[in-house]
Amino acid sequence: MLPRRPLAWPAWLLRGAPGAAGSWGRPVGPLARRGCCSAPGTPEVPLTRERYPVRRLPFSTVSKQDLAAFERIVPGGVVTDPEALQAPNVDWLRTLRGCSKVLLRPRTSEEVSHILRHCHERNLAVNPQGGNTGMVGGSVPVFDEIILSTARMNRVLSFHSVSGILVCQAGCVLEELSRYVEERDFIMPLDLGAKGSCHIGGNVATNAGGLRFLRYGSLHGTVLGLEVVLADGTVLDCLTSLRKDNTGYDLKQLFIGSEGTLGIITTVSILCPPKPRAVNVAFLVTCVPPACGPGSPRPARLPHPALRTPGCPGFAEVLQTFSTCKGMLGEILSAFEFMDAVCMQLVGRHLHLASPVQESPFYVLIETSGSNAGHDAEKLGHFLEHALGSGLVTDGTMATDQRKVKMLWALRERITEALSRDGYVYKYDLSLPVERLYDIVTDLRARLGPHAKHVVGYGHLDGNLHLNVTAEAFSPSLLAALEPHVYEWTAGQQGSVSAEHGVGFRKRDVLGYSKPPGALQLMQQLKALLDPKGILNPYKTLPSQA
Repeated sequence: MLPRRPLAWPAWLLRGAPGAAGSWGRPVGPLARRGCCSAPGTPEVPLTRERYPVRRLPFSTVSKQDLAAFERIVPGGVVTDPEALQAPNVDWLRTLRGCSKVLLRPRTSEEVSHILRHCHERNLAVNPQGGNTGMVGGSVPVFDEIILSTARMNRVLSFHSVSGILVCQAGCVLEELSRYVEERDFIMPLDLGAKGSCHIGGNVATNAGGLRFLRYGSLHGTVLGLEVVLADGTVLDCLTSLRKDNTGYDLKQLFIGSEGTLGIITTVSILCPPKPRAVNVAFLVTCVPPACGPGSPRPARLPHPALRTPGCPGFAEVLQTFSTCKGMLGEILSAFEFMDAVCMQLVGRHLHLASPVQESPFYVLIETSGSNAGHDAEKLGHFLEHALGSGLVTDGTMATDQRKVKMLWALRERITEALSRDGYVYKYDLSLPVERLYDIVTDLRARLGPHAKHVVGYGHLDGNLHLNVTAEAFSPSLLAALEPHVYEWTAGQQGSVSAEHGVGFRKRDVLGYSKPPGALQLMQQLKALLDPKGILNPYKTLPSQA
């Protein structure tokens, strides 16, 4: 065995992330992650039915007899107070608002079953709601649908310390589940910026991707079983905890990503990976051509106008860094995120998070996780030496202790919050070939010019771009410049109009850019089979009917 040589990492790489409270802002709580703002004078969100051309379907309205029946099913779990209903009627982005007059808070699958049986008989529409952190309006009513909240369905039912299989109710908050399994030396297979508020049932219903997708894949692979209540109140028990079960149709897959339109997920069985013993995070600046190269001086700070010129200066180096990173880090690579310069500027301006590195058109965050600290440090060290020597990376900082790791991740996780404070946000969650991932950002900067406040791009190098355009206020003309152009451009690259956020209300009529007519027809047939009255989360996920 070869002797291990000491790693000669440059001093700038070994400097820690800023630790002073003033440079990083306040601690991140659940509301901060969600970007919630209850400041006095916040304008009321317009009703969805008034802003969008949508017509109420012929559902019944809730009567006093219905309320009495609900009170018998969920004693103390019927909410009709208008003030208490304000928040559940409004989406996370504060751009959609329903007018539901009833919110139900069941505790068990049996109560959900009784609720849906009653609603099915009465033809009452139901809007399932978890943490209400969605980006596409899938978790709030469009009209007066009954809101069925899973917030009180928050019990862990079992955890197996050998297999790592967790069984829990759908209303468990992701961050609380993470703490629960980490205390038992495991981790959840997904991690989201909204983890302090989102529910595991909502994560599964939307097939949420998140920050660990690169390492652990999608929920289609990690979810082992589900219990689902169908529209007529039937409880479908597919709650297996088996890794292998090849007996016919894998019905649980129908409900992962169905956004509550086929059934309401009440219980989840999910496979949790072992907790890594060593975690390293590097926050790096990629090289800016053509000045960079081996032995070249670090690039000067770029003026903001340079960020708006076409040609994606530096993104080719981001891709090359990713390719090199995968090849050299292999099995310990758990995350590779990128963000552009405007993202970093907005995080600094609105959240007062200081950048630990020099200015650059692009930044990357790399996380490794494994079982041997020495082994992982050596592999990461070899990669960084190579990246520095080849000129791919010109500046950076590293963290290994938990506090500094969280500080570096905050620069990426809180971009959404910073954008929400920059004005009205037009959000697009696109899946594209990695070599074209950033081209749409420069395309839109040229297309929109001064009509947009900021156009930014960040995301995961698994081909998922979070494209965001901010403006002082909602503008129909700006929306017309964005849509359908963004969707047409995406379709031209054989991409997807929704990578991980789902379809919800916002994207239901653009599915045709990503799905052929035959697939859309089959989806409609499945909906009609499982929910013939269409009471489950209407106006969502499927294209509107003429």
